[in-house]
Amino acid sequence: MQDFHFCVETRKSIDEVVVALETALKERGFGVLWEMDIPSKLQEKGVEFAKPYRILEVCNPHEAKEVLLQNELVGYFLPCKIVVYDHAGQTVIGFPKPTALMGIIADEHLMQTARRVEAALQDAVSHAAQ
Repeated sequence: MQDFHFCVETRKSIDEVVVALETALKERGFGVLWEMDIPSKLQEKGVEFAKPYRILEVCNPHEAKEVLLQNELVGYFLPCKIVVYDHAGQTVIGFPKPTALMGIIADEHLMQTARRVEAALQDAVSHAAQ
């Protein structure tokens, strides 16, 4: 499963991580397009879910344009998702690896972009966890 995703743990709170992520992503050319607080959203629908869990959809518009011009199917993977949640008292930050997702399409040029995006996301997540 480690080939599918990248994750780190931190002692920071979920709120602290989300703020740190927004800054770290912006410094690397990414923006947070949308954030979902899963417990709040489920509660709106009448479903109780007490575990703190956030999903952020993030995008680097230049990279998104490049891959979409090469293959429209890449849109199935966009925008990139980063999750932040509590696991046994630790905050976990993780995301599916773009290289794992892009590997489905099997195009080396797309894979080069996926490697760049993955490295930037790993760097941003690691930085936010500090």
